[in-house]
Amino acid sequence: MNPVTVPAAEFARPLAAAAETPSPGDPNRPLSIDRLLALLTHQGLIDEDTRRTLARDAALSSGGRHPLEMIAARRLKALRAPHETLDLDWLCGWLAQSIGWRYVRIDPLKVDFSRIAEVMSKAYANRFRILPLEVTPESVTIATAEPFMTGEWATELSHTLRRRVVPVLASPVDLQRYLVEFFDLAGTIRSAQRTGQAAAQNSFEQLVELGRSGRQIDANDQHIVTLVDWLWQYAFEQRASDIHLEPRRDLGVVRFRIDGLLNNVYQVPPGVMAAMTSRIKLLGRMDVVERRRPQDGRIKTRAADGHEIELRLSTLPTAFGEKLVMRVFDPDVLQRDFDQLGLKGQDLARWREMTSRPNGIVLVTGPTGSGKTTTLYATLRALATEEVNVSTIEDPIEMVENSFNQMQVQPAIDLGFADGIRALMRQDPDIIMVGEIRDLETAEMAVQAALTGHLVISTLHTNDAPSAITRLLDLGVPAYLLQSTLIGVMAQRLTRTLCPACRQPDDSVTDEQWAAFVKPFKNVPKPAQIWRPVGCVACRMTGFRGRAGLYEILANGEAIRSFITERPELRRLRLAAIKHGMRPLRIAGAAAVAEGITTIEEVLRHAPPIEV
Repeated sequence: MNPVTVPAAEFARPLAAAAETPSPGDPNRPLSIDRLLALLTHQGLIDEDTRRTLARDAALSSGGRHPLEMIAARRLKALRAPHETLDLDWLCGWLAQSIGWRYVRIDPLKVDFSRIAEVMSKAYANRFRILPLEVTPESVTIATAEPFMTGEWATELSHTLRRRVVPVLASPVDLQRYLVEFFDLAGTIRSAQRTGQAAAQNSFEQLVELGRSGRQIDANDQHIVTLVDWLWQYAFEQRASDIHLEPRRDLGVVRFRIDGLLNNVYQVPPGVMAAMTSRIKLLGRMDVVERRRPQDGRIKTRAADGHEIELRLSTLPTAFGEKLVMRVFDPDVLQRDFDQLGLKGQDLARWREMTSRPNGIVLVTGPTGSGKTTTLYATLRALATEEVNVSTIEDPIEMVENSFNQMQVQPAIDLGFADGIRALMRQDPDIIMVGEIRDLETAEMAVQAALTGHLVISTLHTNDAPSAITRLLDLGVPAYLLQSTLIGVMAQRLTRTLCPACRQPDDSVTDEQWAAFVKPFKNVPKPAQIWRPVGCVACRMTGFRGRAGLYEILANGEAIRSFITERPELRRLRLAAIKHGMRPLRIAGAAAVAEGITTIEEVLRHAPPIEV
């Protein structure tokens, strides 16, 4: 896998060649602060007084810090326009450009840890302070913070590996961190594998042949404990919303979902993957022995900064073992207000009006992972005052909230959504939140609760807001009851947001492309400025950072009720909803594009076409 490459032009303007610029081919010459300061002064980035001051301070200091770190710590401003701050990233990019190298910001998600240990030992890497990043049959890319000391190791590795060695410049801070982390992780994997049997223990072929000989890796083995701890910490650092442990025939794959997209993180031997799964099941109070049926669990842990994070666990038996998915619930995410979720303006006003009714049904629709739970929790927190009794029935409880009375469905004792609603109605509730309406029984109980003076908020899986009405009718809810109880429906999607640090204007979108994008609407003008993703260090070179919601709200008024019949025509229902104020998801996406929040391509990925 390729490491993240940061173009040097991002950090520095084209630089005139210095008369005494050292050559990267000169061996065994450590990077000195005097040489760096001389080069900075020669190129007009700092003045002579600053050079002398820094040189004097460096001579008096001790601690063995890298020269680039010492200069970066002063947070100087470049004398030349545009007067960038001379931080560590800038200095690394500037140095790389000055000597004709490539500057690489190490992205752990793009590095195959297992290949690193194959190239060199940890001792060898520590000796020269180098780190392999990419290994191909023809070459190996090696990062270093000492570009003038490649002579000793580059030639030696080239002969030993029989590959072309490509040195690149990396931040000394990144090198120091990942040099330890990567090799320790690879070593932990190897140690865990040696502890037990390396072959897969849970493959499809072995499910019938229970009791095969061979000692399996213990879930409480220290190496496995270390691996699981690293996995969680790593996921929190990378802002992952889901962690996937997927067993395959010959290996196990670890993947993170970041900003809605899955990223391969690491591959481990099947035996190690099985032990990691068992370890997590143990911590989640799940049946470790049972591997034949799906299970659910939850874990509460702490991130490095001390704040609590909850993990919702779900296992699934597959052909080659148990697949484990951990949904990461950061309390900070679930505590967001409507503005942070992207719900604002007229949509927010309509949503507040719908949820302020004393009784009726309000639905939130969308696919899995579209942010329905976050929207529901934000809504319930706004409604949960001391004068109101808010009760929920969920499957499972996503996040424990002190202001709600939360109950979890338990199929093992025949406690489903319908039974839960029936029980909650005897608890003097004002607002009832139902995790999902899946069947007629649950839908009927929700309708009964609405008819008896309760506000019911629930979710449904449909493509858009009008489809929720036809879905309930298909389940068997009578049209006349739906007419009298349904307050409204909100459909939503999550789309990646542009990184504000690196986005750039996009002049390539034509009027015809915009017209096709918002078709069949003709009154949506093309914005004066459209933005495109670029990629920088802050967004891991993806061009996107974070996600925001797109919303489509259908309010059930007099004009809509006439279309709620036993056999409604969805197209006419959708047209009537648009005519009476519903803004389709695609048009909500167009508004987000006009605000510079996202791109047309992102909206097309998530928002369905407008079928009218």
